[in-house]
Amino acid sequence: MVEQIISNHTGIALHKIKIVLELFAEGATIPFIARYRKDRTGGLDEIELAEIQNAHKLQIEISDRRAYILKVLEEKNVLTDTLKSALLKANDLVTLEDIYAPFKTKRKSRATLAKENGLEPLALQLLEQRNFNVIDSATKYMNENVKTIEEALQGARDIIAEIISEDPILKANLRQLFAKQSFVTSKVVKTKMEVASKFKDYFEYSEDIKKIPSHRFLALSRGVNEGFLRMSIAPEEKSALVRIDRAYIKNNSEAADQVNMALEDSYKRLIQPGLESELKNDLKAKADKEAIDVFAKNLKQLLLASPLGEKTVLAIDPGFRSGCKVAVLSQQGALLESDLIYIHESNRLSGSATIIDGLIKKYNVEAIAIGDGTAGRETGKFIREHTSQLPIFLVNEDGASIYSASTIAREEFPDLDLTVRGTVSIGRRLMDPLAELVKLDPKSIGVGQYQHDVNQTRLKEKLDQTVESCVNNVGVNLNTSSKYLLSYVSGIGPVLADNIIKYRQENGSFKSRKELLKVPRLGAKVYEQAAGFLRIKDGDNPLDASGVHPESYKLVAKIAQDHKLSMEEIIGNDALKTISISSYIDDTHGELSLKDIIRELQKPGVDPRSTAEAFEFAKVYSINDLYVDMIIPGQVTNLTNFGAFVDIGVKQDGMVHVSEITDKFIRDPSEILSINQKIMVKVINLDLPRNRIQLSIKKAR
Repeated sequence: MVEQIISNHTGIALHKIKIVLELFAEGATIPFIARYRKDRTGGLDEIELAEIQNAHKLQIEISDRRAYILKVLEEKNVLTDTLKSALLKANDLVTLEDIYAPFKTKRKSRATLAKENGLEPLALQLLEQRNFNVIDSATKYMNENVKTIEEALQGARDIIAEIISEDPILKANLRQLFAKQSFVTSKVVKTKMEVASKFKDYFEYSEDIKKIPSHRFLALSRGVNEGFLRMSIAPEEKSALVRIDRAYIKNNSEAADQVNMALEDSYKRLIQPGLESELKNDLKAKADKEAIDVFAKNLKQLLLASPLGEKTVLAIDPGFRSGCKVAVLSQQGALLESDLIYIHESNRLSGSATIIDGLIKKYNVEAIAIGDGTAGRETGKFIREHTSQLPIFLVNEDGASIYSASTIAREEFPDLDLTVRGTVSIGRRLMDPLAELVKLDPKSIGVGQYQHDVNQTRLKEKLDQTVESCVNNVGVNLNTSSKYLLSYVSGIGPVLADNIIKYRQENGSFKSRKELLKVPRLGAKVYEQAAGFLRIKDGDNPLDASGVHPESYKLVAKIAQDHKLSMEEIIGNDALKTISISSYIDDTHGELSLKDIIRELQKPGVDPRSTAEAFEFAKVYSINDLYVDMIIPGQVTNLTNFGAFVDIGVKQDGMVHVSEITDKFIRDPSEILSINQKIMVKVINLDLPRNRIQLSIKKAR
């Protein structure tokens, strides 16, 4: 049943769902299944696998909640066959809670107090709406706690109001109304008007719930959370009351008048606040998902940014007053030497140029990495005018300062000043963005949309999943990678990553993948999950440098033997182009996995990322250097649902609204653009007081 529900929810075939859940139960990870179990799943990708995993987690949550409710109702001796059947048929948490609501242990309410005062029979009598004298009936229920007829009737109405509010069929009906006909409205808190200018657009605001985009709802929510706005979500009150009236009003009797009063109270006091809160949570969850998906998509592009590779790099962390920190890194990212230069003091320019030239010559520096923060552009200008003509790369330094003060940085460089650690990070980020960025909290990288406003647990899950996907997609050098990079390899995690590093330190470089089995606590299952993603250059087996999994080595040996070639000779051989895949299909290797193996043998261990290329901005350094209609080069730094942010070489990024990207209609900027993409933009508006730059891509063509 669970598998069928997941299949219905995801649109993925039932038999595939069953296979994937079996693999998860066996301890298989998403990257491993996506890469090495394609034949079993029919080629499901990581997105589809994650969808199945999340849907399965939800079904477990629903199942656990259902079991709890059944147990409670059984203990209370109220579990009828009808009630049990309804609970077993409920496939979502909302329906379960609606059914359970009348039986929950309640806090003291107006209705519970009225019941304690013996007014429940009167309430039920009124609900029947028969022809009787309401006043006479109410008189019978007067006592020391109910001193007047009105108190008796009010108590009865309170009970009726609660009964109505707990009606699961009515709530489902009203929930539908709220979802389809509500308006999101907001007003400024009058006492905060002067300090709430950043939320000015929402001081008097209203929008159909079906049309409000996720980023706008998150902006409204932030305004509410910061105490500047008040927000409400509801349909017209009349529409809701009509539906309740149809469900509960039977005639025009005196009793019906009392019920009508109760239903209005029920809606305003109990139903509307509850459904509004529920709807806000639903909208927030939807907005969170979209924002998290945007963040994950951007993060993936940033993590898979083009690496410079193993080059000797001179890294510079620019600064004005405190000077520019300089660090030379070896081809493997080790710190060779550090220094300090001052390029913004005329009497120190010559000495600074001498230092840079000396370091370049001493270490045969091949490229220069400059942080893109304060004074970054000016530092690049100085390097071009006074020193070498080596390629210069402006490197996004978001999070570099956080890294420099982190536990990770202290472990790597215990004896270094944190400013030097930050400089090293800038250089390493150019050499291999992925290897360096995995050390940071993804939220500090700066490519998200309202990342601090969304569900932090969901965000972390998604970002960890994204990092894991990127790391395994690229592959990891077993003998050079840090434990932080290794920890994201399929099946490994922080503890085993630490054990691998310790083993490497004690025994030297790994000579084969099989040697991993000697690492403490790294058993056969982990080896199965991890081995294919770990690379060993110049090892005992040439396949250890490829993405071919050890479980397929015998197959490759057979292919080589059939073509009278050695294992070394089959790699990159033209014979691979003529291989009949069908002749090698067996119980463990189908067409999909065989195609992957052949592809890998043709280009073993090739990095899927392109090589980094230097980018040069126009000769502009501040917003004051810009003018409307100016066309200049830029680089995409962030994508949101509403547009793209572009670095054009000044202190702040410009914004390209989604409508200014292309003449064609697009819903999502990522349909056209990607992080780090180099583009031409046209300045269409400058707001100097607020430091805002509006750009257009389509008008720059």
